[in-house]
Amino acid sequence: MNSSVAATNLSDLPSAAVTLLDSHPAPLRLPSALALKQQLSLDAALTAQIAAHRQSVCAILNGEDSRLLVVVGPCSIHDPESALEYAARLAGLAEEVSDQMLLVMRAYVEKPRTTVGWKGLAYDPHLDGSDDMAAGLTLSRHLMREMTRLGLPIATELLQPMAAGYFDDLLSWVAIGARTTESQIHREMASGLQMPVGFKNGTDGGIAVACDAIRSAAHAHRHFGVDAHGHPAIIETRGNPDTHIVLRGGHNGPNYGAQSIDAVNASLDKQRIAARIMVDCSHANSGKDPLRQPQVFNDVLNQRLAGDRTLIGMMLESHLFEGCQPFSDSLRYGVSITDGCLGWNGTEQLLRDAVDKLRYR
Repeated sequence: MNSSVAATNLSDLPSAAVTLLDSHPAPLRLPSALALKQQLSLDAALTAQIAAHRQSVCAILNGEDSRLLVVVGPCSIHDPESALEYAARLAGLAEEVSDQMLLVMRAYVEKPRTTVGWKGLAYDPHLDGSDDMAAGLTLSRHLMREMTRLGLPIATELLQPMAAGYFDDLLSWVAIGARTTESQIHREMASGLQMPVGFKNGTDGGIAVACDAIRSAAHAHRHFGVDAHGHPAIIETRGNPDTHIVLRGGHNGPNYGAQSIDAVNASLDKQRIAARIMVDCSHANSGKDPLRQPQVFNDVLNQRLAGDRTLIGMMLESHLFEGCQPFSDSLRYGVSITDGCLGWNGTEQLLRDAVDKLRYR
């Protein structure tokens, strides 16, 4: 067939490299993921502990473990000292409630932004706009390792796929956020992760994109990426069967009520997706009011106690002290600088009360 577009001979292309935006500063190189992992390595005991935690989460997803999965902690980590204090408190509580709950520490070091703002500890650890990402990645990995040394399984939201390789070996559970669940790149990444992944529903509250993500992540993929040495590479994945949906509400309001859960279960069943649902008690489900999180938590808990075993877990945004604060020269200790959080006292009471209900149901 004739074509109106003439083919270009490769020999006709210019041999000299074309330099774009010469006025921009040269990029600063980061250490490879392998180099940072070697610098802040895991011993055999920690590696085995993380593997056991991942298996525990998988067992809950598969109905082999009747405990409630609770992912809890700061909206984002900005202060290492307060984060480690929170982790130490959570580790003590986790041991006490381990017969009924598996508590997983939120160690969120990346923050999605619709426009601009602080992007998280991995990006700007000094909180001054210097964007010292080399220091941010190092500090993030160090903190996560210290949390695992306390005996905690840890979770994070993986936002930038290139950053995932710096701490993926430390994670027991991963979230893919509402803004990125629809992304092919994140679905490909999830298909190669060695831990369970929760896909959040879209910001509109619909679950179609999360269902598509679950199906995509279950399949093997070949995709563009970087290897452990930081080189561009073709990445081959086997598919991740340990995925599930996370309900976080949407523009039209919450989606954690019994009627919403029934509709989600019907949709999952129609699409032959395993019915395992986590509810995010924050965001649109709480109307962005952190102090309403216990109300959401207890509603979901009561549905589970009434017999709905598809509800496998909840998420809570919680810090040492409740609320949030804007950036300033004198930040209050233990208070979030991103989304508002439930304070530790309220969190501890909520979880202890829930465990009592679970034990004596």
